[in-house]
Amino acid sequence: MPKTINVLFLAAEADPFVKVGGLGDVAGSLPRALRALADEDVKLDVRLVLPYHPVVKADDLKPLGMFSIPRGESEVGVEAFESVLDGMPVYFIDGDPIRANGSVYSLDAKLDAEKYTFFSLAALALQRQINWHADVVHANDWHTAVSVYGSLTKRWEEGAKHVAGVITLHNLPFMGPNVGSILEGYGVKLAQTDLPEWARVMPLPLGLWASDAIVAVSPTYAKEILTPEYGCGLDGFLQTRRETTHGVLNGIDVTSFNPAHDSALGVNFDINSLEKRAANKNLLQSRLGLRTDAEIPLLAIVSRMDVQKGVDLAFTALKSMKSVNFQAVILGTGDPKLEEAARKLSDLFPEKIKVELRYDAGLARQIYAGSDMLLMPSRYEPCGLSQMIAMRYGCVPIVRAAGGLNDTVKHKETGFVFEKPHPMSLMAAAKAGIKVFQDKEKWKKLQQAGMLQDFSWENSARKYLEIYQSLVK
Repeated sequence: MPKTINVLFLAAEADPFVKVGGLGDVAGSLPRALRALADEDVKLDVRLVLPYHPVVKADDLKPLGMFSIPRGESEVGVEAFESVLDGMPVYFIDGDPIRANGSVYSLDAKLDAEKYTFFSLAALALQRQINWHADVVHANDWHTAVSVYGSLTKRWEEGAKHVAGVITLHNLPFMGPNVGSILEGYGVKLAQTDLPEWARVMPLPLGLWASDAIVAVSPTYAKEILTPEYGCGLDGFLQTRRETTHGVLNGIDVTSFNPAHDSALGVNFDINSLEKRAANKNLLQSRLGLRTDAEIPLLAIVSRMDVQKGVDLAFTALKSMKSVNFQAVILGTGDPKLEEAARKLSDLFPEKIKVELRYDAGLARQIYAGSDMLLMPSRYEPCGLSQMIAMRYGCVPIVRAAGGLNDTVKHKETGFVFEKPHPMSLMAAAKAGIKVFQDKEKWKKLQQAGMLQDFSWENSARKYLEIYQSLVK
């Protein structure tokens, strides 16, 4: 009989229930991939816990009952619900701190501090209600980091059995607000830590400090966070945790992102029928109001409008390429200044550059399937999913050698990689790509090499399984 490891997996969002960003993709896919692992020696009973945000879409919710957790002299009521996703139990936690804010993330740090501290502690208390106990508490980013910290301090106080704490680091700079007084209000003591003084009341650093394993979302990012440039002031502390820090690349949903069956595309294709892909480029050019010409290289940006993503570098590079024959499409939303810069770029080159300032998942898929190259000049990129999706659709990525971009794109084999976060470096890489684009045989080999990459969640899940096993031992 295989041994079962119980994993309580906490996240702020998870597709298909609620999705704001990349974390929603990860938390919607990874727990299911973990449960689906076929291993003779061990079985993973992974259960997902989410806040019951007012925007959550969930059918067939079953009430699990009400309980409370102490808060100062009184108590805070918790309502729990259960759903099932591909056979996996999914629990939703509700209560006044969660109802206080209609959206997943608030602009009010105090609201989020209370909401996610309450959620993390209520999720730990939920185990008693369902008569199921975790061997591993797996948190994601700052929103759920208190669960790992709370699990450890509870063990100290109650002498409970060892429960391993794992925290996946999707984006280190977002450490969360000050939760010191809120934790103490819920009866969770602030421990003497070796964290920098400013970090001792912030949820992410506390979770990192209390965890048995820290997982960065790519091998390169796991190294980068140990440096002053990317460590956000925690690099010294993280250096002391080198032995328990891992880099595990995120995956993508290869069933959903499959050009052979994607219903968003005008014409489906695969690695053996790449010639059909040209029809998608034609349709995309028509939709955008660009000249329909298969010989003009079509560059794409599908990104949040954010300085982190380096979109400003891309705008400058494209402007500097006015004498080059190319077309470009920019899809995304975010920083108003960058949105305005994108508009100005389009106004400057109305025949060449088209801008769509919105979130549009269907159009994004059409861009991956119809564009020739995807530009990702990120200043930092813990993992990145767009470059993986692009390769799957035969779109060649041009990326900076940062984080997961460095781990997923092989220079001149599956794409083009440049080092410096500078417009001229990106321009040189884009021009190199355009040069290869003229050689149809070479270009097809690049496309096929990218399409052959295995970015499935099973690879990532196996690495997490190894981490869980080492901790439970």
